[in-house]
Amino acid sequence: MTFTTDFTYETRPVRIVFRPGAAVTATPDEAARLGLRRLLVISGSRGEPTARTVADALGDACAGLHAEARMHVPADVADRGVEAARAAGADGCVAVGGGSAIGLGKAIALRTGLPLIAVPSTYSGSEMTPVWGLTEHGAKRTGRDPQVQPRSVVYDPELTLSLPVPLTVTSGINALAHAAEALYAPDTSPLVQLMAEDGTRAMAEALPLLVADPGDLEARSRALYGAWLCGACLGSTTMGLHHKLCHVLGGTFGLPHAETHTVVLPYVLAHNAPAAPEAVTALRRALGAEDVARALWELGGRLGAPRSLAELGLAESDVTAAAAQVTAQPYANPRPVTADGVRGVLRAAYEGRAPETAAA
Repeated sequence: MTFTTDFTYETRPVRIVFRPGAAVTATPDEAARLGLRRLLVISGSRGEPTARTVADALGDACAGLHAEARMHVPADVADRGVEAARAAGADGCVAVGGGSAIGLGKAIALRTGLPLIAVPSTYSGSEMTPVWGLTEHGAKRTGRDPQVQPRSVVYDPELTLSLPVPLTVTSGINALAHAAEALYAPDTSPLVQLMAEDGTRAMAEALPLLVADPGDLEARSRALYGAWLCGACLGSTTMGLHHKLCHVLGGTFGLPHAETHTVVLPYVLAHNAPAAPEAVTALRRALGAEDVARALWELGGRLGAPRSLAELGLAESDVTAAAAQVTAQPYANPRPVTADGVRGVLRAAYEGRAPETAAA
C-alpha cells in the first residue's frame, strides 16, 4: 500500500455491536443507552417476522411496527413513514432488514431528526453511511447528512441465516462494489484502503461457502464483517460511475438494487482499471486474480447471479437514455465520464458478455 500525499479521514459517531443473537439481546440495550423510550420499528414486508421479533424484544419501548419499506425509497413511502413516526409519538426508529428498510429509516431521520438504530439482515452496507436516497418523479436523488447515520448498528449473523442464496450472492457483490469504488475515490485514505481490501477478501471468501452451505454461521459472520467494512468505505468516500449508473438504473428504470450492482460492477471496473492502478493492485491481492473485472464476472456466474441488464428487465432502447442521464451532471471518477464511454459500459452490461479491460 502506498500512502497518498494528502488525505482526510473523518470518523463518525456510530457504535457497533457484533454477535450472534444480538438483534434480540442487544437492540433494547442500545435503545436504553441512547435514552430512547418510544421506538418505531421499520421493515419491509418480507422482513416483517424478524422485525416483529425485535419489536417484541423492545417490549414497552416499542411504539409500533411499520412494515412498508420499499426498494429505492419512493417519496410516497417516505411520507407514510414520517406520518407513522409522528402518529406513534416516536422518539427514535429501529430499521430491521436490508437497504430498503434502512433507507426508509434514513428518510424518516432526515425529515424528523429522530435517531436511528440499524439492525441489518443483508450485506447492503447502508447502515454504515450518512448517505440517503429518495425516488421521486422517476429519478433517484441522493445526498449526505450526518443526521441519517445510524447511532448504533447491531450486527447479528443469525439474522442472515434466512437470507435466500440468490440475494446472499447479489447483496454480497453489492458490498464489493462499495469497496472497489472507495479504493479509487478522490478522497480515499490509507485506512479506507485497508478496510476495502480486507472487506473484499472476507466477502469473496464467504460467498462460495454460503452457496455451498447457507447455514454456515461462521461464513455468515465473515460475510457480515466484510459488509461492515465495505459499507464503512462507502460512508467515507465519494461515489463514482458505478453507483451513479446503479442509481439511474434503479430509480428511473426500476431495476432491482443488489442485482443491478452485481451485473454492472465488472464492466465499470474494466472501464476504470487503466486509470486506477493502485485500486486494481489492491483488488488483485484481495481476490487472488490478475484480471479483477473478469474474476468478479466469473464469481457471480459461478454463484448463480444474473449476468446481464437484459436479464433484469432493461430494454435495449433504454441504454442510450440511461447513458444520457448518467452523463448529465459531473461527478468524480478515475476516467472522464463521457457519453460514448458510459454507453459502452451499459451496452456490455446489457448483453452480459465477458468484460474486457479498457486500454490504458
